[in-house]
Amino acid sequence: MSLSLTVNSIKAYHAHLYYSDEAGLEMAKGIAEKAGQLFDIKIGRFHQKPVGPHPLWSCQLSFAVTTFAEIVPWLMMNRQSLDVFLHPLTNDDYVDHTQGASWLGSSHALDLSQFTPK
Repeated sequence: MSLSLTVNSIKAYHAHLYYSDEAGLEMAKGIAEKAGQLFDIKIGRFHQKPVGPHPLWSCQLSFAVTTFAEIVPWLMMNRQSLDVFLHPLTNDDYVDHTQGASWLGSSHALDLSQFTPK
């Protein structure tokens, strides 16, 4: 793990809305749509299978460092029953998905096999 990363290493954030069925998918779409109306975010695809390190279906919300203090509290209060995986983007995927990871709701084991510690 890199010891040279600092808060200034964070370039942006991802919040992944996790769901596992059609009802959760519809809930995630509603949350993402409302977040998109309120904040400057990029809404990714709504996956209906595990993708990358994520063990459940998910949708990625991307946002700037400067909007963290607005978006994350909003997600805390509006995620409904969805779990949210939150991580920074520092150019070190392993650290971002381990040391830098935060969860809203329940946490889930990620498949970290695609990441190599630096």
